[in-house]
Amino acid sequence: MAGVLEHLHWPLQKRPKIEQQVFPSYRLDLKALELDTAKEILREVFGTSTADVEEMIRQRLAERERM
Repeated sequence: MAGVLEHLHWPLQKRPKIEQQVFPSYRLDLKALELDTAKEILREVFGTSTADVEEMIRQRLAERERM
């Protein structure tokens, strides 16, 4: 029985080590979802189009960079 268990354990030792990442794509997906939600809220509040909302965001970012 011990010989069988050794054969089962051996391939696990030979596998390459994989670095665990702490959900990197999850964070990006969450930020993208938050941005889309914010854009949707802005469209509803101001009664504008998607292009207008994107332009407002660009203007705010440009103002922030100038400061």
